[in-house]
Amino acid sequence: MKKFFILLVLSILCESVASAQKIGYTDMEFITSKMPEYQAAQGEMKKFSDKWAKEISDKFAEIDKMQRAYMAEEILLTDDLKRKRQNEIREKELEAGEYNSKIFGMEGMLFQKKKELMKPVLEKVQRAVTKVCSQRRLDFMFDKSSDIGMLYTNPKHDYSDYVMEELGIDPKANKAGANDSKGGKADQPAQIPAENSPKQKSTTSKLK
Repeated sequence: MKKFFILLVLSILCESVASAQKIGYTDMEFITSKMPEYQAAQGEMKKFSDKWAKEISDKFAEIDKMQRAYMAEEILLTDDLKRKRQNEIREKELEAGEYNSKIFGMEGMLFQKKKELMKPVLEKVQRAVTKVCSQRRLDFMFDKSSDIGMLYTNPKHDYSDYVMEELGIDPKANKAGANDSKGGKADQPAQIPAENSPKQKSTTSKLK
C-alpha cells in the first residue's frame, strides 16, 4: 500500500511539468553502506545485541536446568515441595520474559541504543540531502530503498493548510502542534536501513 501511494505521488508530480518542479531520488541503503560512521554504529549495535542476547540465553538455560532437576526429583517430592519448585520455575520464566521484552521489545533498550548511536549518522545524512537539494534546486527527493520514500520536500509545495480548510479545520489553531510533529518539512529525517533486532524466544515449561 505504501509503495502504491509513493508511485501515485510520483506519477502526479511527474505530470506537473508546467510548474517546473524538479524531482530526484537516491539509494540510502547503498550510501550508508559506504559510510564508516554507519558501519561503526552497526558494530556497536551488534556488541550490545550480542551481550544482551547472551544474558537472556543464560537465564533460559538456568530455567531449563531447574526444569530437568524438578522432573528428575518429582517422584520423591511432597505436594508442598512440588508446588514450591513449580512456583520458583514460573517466577524465573516470568523474570526472563520480562527482561527479554525490556531489551528487545518494541521500544526496548536495544531500540533506544540504536536511536542514540544512529542519531549523528542520521543528522549528517540529512544535512547532505538538504544541501544537495538546495544546490540542485530539487523540490522533492525520494529514497528508492525505503518504503517511506520521502527524504526532502520544499515547503512551498505543502498544501496541508488548504486541505485542512477544505475539511473545516482552522490551520492557525493547529499550527503549533503541527510544527512540533513535523519538525520542519525541509528537514525531515532521512531513513537509515538497519538490521532487524534479534529476538530471544521465551519458552513455557509444562510441569506436571
